Amino acid sequence: MTTYVITVPGTFTGDIEADTRARLGRALRPADPHETDLGSAEDLDTVNVNDDGTFTLHLTVEADNNKHAEQEARRLADEALKAVGLDENTAPLGPAVITGIDSQVH
Repeated sequence: MTTYVITVPGTFTGDIEADTRARLGRALRPADPHETDLGSAEDLDTVNVNDDGTFTLHLTVEADNNKHAEQEARRLADEALKAVGLDENTAPLGPAVITGIDSQVH
């Protein structure tokens, strides 16, 4: 198994409270990229929100290949959004993209 750092873009279709953003970050905590050498070096936050409502989720997943890594990241992102009361209508996601591969987790 390999550890992948995956970026999942999305857009909030309405205003999102700071509390919702914080809860989303906590929901994604097990997939925090800071737990990898690459994530620490790049100082990746789990959730980045831009002024225009677009956002990126930076996640780490364990998978045996690129396709499975992207699928797992998308699943984690969907579950975290649902956990904070958001869905595909209020926070549609774009395609997951591998942004790093890290074979050594601390």
